[in-house]
Amino acid sequence: MFLIAGPCAIESRDMVMHTAETLKQVCERLGVTLYFKSSYDKANRTSMSERGVGMEEGLKILQDVKTSFDLPILTDVHESWQCAPVAEVADVLQIPAFLSRQTDLLVAAAKTGKIVNVKKGQFMAPWDMRGAIDKIEKAKGEKAGIWLTERGSSFGYGNIVVDMTSLVKMREYGYPVVFDATHAVQQPSSQLGVTGGNRAMVPHLMRAALAVGVAGLFLEVHPNPEEAISDAANQVRLSDVQKVLEQAIAIDQLTQQFQSAE
Repeated sequence: MFLIAGPCAIESRDMVMHTAETLKQVCERLGVTLYFKSSYDKANRTSMSERGVGMEEGLKILQDVKTSFDLPILTDVHESWQCAPVAEVADVLQIPAFLSRQTDLLVAAAKTGKIVNVKKGQFMAPWDMRGAIDKIEKAKGEKAGIWLTERGSSFGYGNIVVDMTSLVKMREYGYPVVFDATHAVQQPSSQLGVTGGNRAMVPHLMRAALAVGVAGLFLEVHPNPEEAISDAANQVRLSDVQKVLEQAIAIDQLTQQFQSAE
């Protein structure tokens, strides 16, 4: 099991560096491979709220994380022209869930040669991800580096549910499947244009997904989630990460025993 983790948005260099250093220390103690994630621009917002530090400053900070802590970097791209400059820093380009069907964006990300992490749209069935895979494979011209991330599906207004069979279905495509435990507990636009959530449910959904079997786990982590400019209600508290990961490792190891016996 690998881990994608970091604050939802890059709010400041000091906060990002502190979070990255702490996450690396925890993951080294536990023997978990860490991909550091944070976004320079939260472009997919319901309202005109804070979006982050912007691409130029954000990439400088992510490069500092990469250099200082020897960590691979994952970050979002929102428009096709961003892919090439972001790929100079990031090891994995993430396609946000709302943009998971955007052909030009998928193709541009694929052409960088980097791993492309496609987050399944809240409006998509797991078998719809075959289309995103086909676009990336065609652009790369070879077996592509693709990750498929489940973050739940819209269930009426302001609610997200996770169908655990989606993880099994997407695994059939032959690429690593990641479970996004923090976005899965979102309550979109539930607070008058601001997304709410329930971080207390993160460990429960995480344990369920690991029992089904996933290759990676996605957690947005913040030193003080209540003060975060984005996803304040569902980010995991940095001080709780080790406890959460210890549970994850135990379940992942047990699940692998069952899978190896199948």
